[in-house]
Amino acid sequence: MRKVIPDTDVYIEWLNAGRYGEVLFARGFLKYLSAVVLLELEAGAFSKKDQRLVEELARGFAKADRIVVPTASDYREGGRLLRRLQEEKGYDLSKAHSLVNDVLIALSARGIGAMVITRNAEDFEAIRDLR
Repeated sequence: MRKVIPDTDVYIEWLNAGRYGEVLFARGFLKYLSAVVLLELEAGAFSKKDQRLVEELARGFAKADRIVVPTASDYREGGRLLRRLQEEKGYDLSKAHSLVNDVLIALSARGIGAMVITRNAEDFEAIRDLR
């Protein structure tokens, strides 16, 4: 089965608009939750309902032992990638603060051989181009 890590934007669209359920609940994929995605979801869960949904999501992935945490090596490589994105692709980290998280999600996914499912293809393609 193909390993996948849905990005935060996919979960947000599902929570807010019911979109991407076909991706999140599709058979044939082994789904993982990035700890970075979990951080972003927790940060944006203002209502009790959203907090409960994020808690249920985290509990399910934890029970299945499918929460992926960036390693120390991921952070070091992430720093190098962020520097190169600024030098070679013209990114400005002061305007693209979520890029740090995207790099960590991408590196964590690579570490387990997973594909990131995202609506933010541009940044993830730039990251992939430099690896």
